[in-house]
Amino acid sequence: MFTLKVSGMTCGGCINAVTRAVQSQDPQAKVQADLITQTVNLETSLSLGQASQLITDAGFPVLS
Repeated sequence: MFTLKVSGMTCGGCINAVTRAVQSQDPQAKVQADLITQTVNLETSLSLGQASQLITDAGFPVLS
């Protein structure tokens, strides 16, 4: 499981966009996002780098 600090998430639509981005490459991925802490918890077969890049490409920069 990865926990990423992601900026720019402000609503449920943002969470959906992040989830769709990760699940586009790993349909079985579990994605939990928290708008207050701006964190995303991932259970995925993707590497940390792959998941981070997908989220960033969706418009939500990964900070760590």
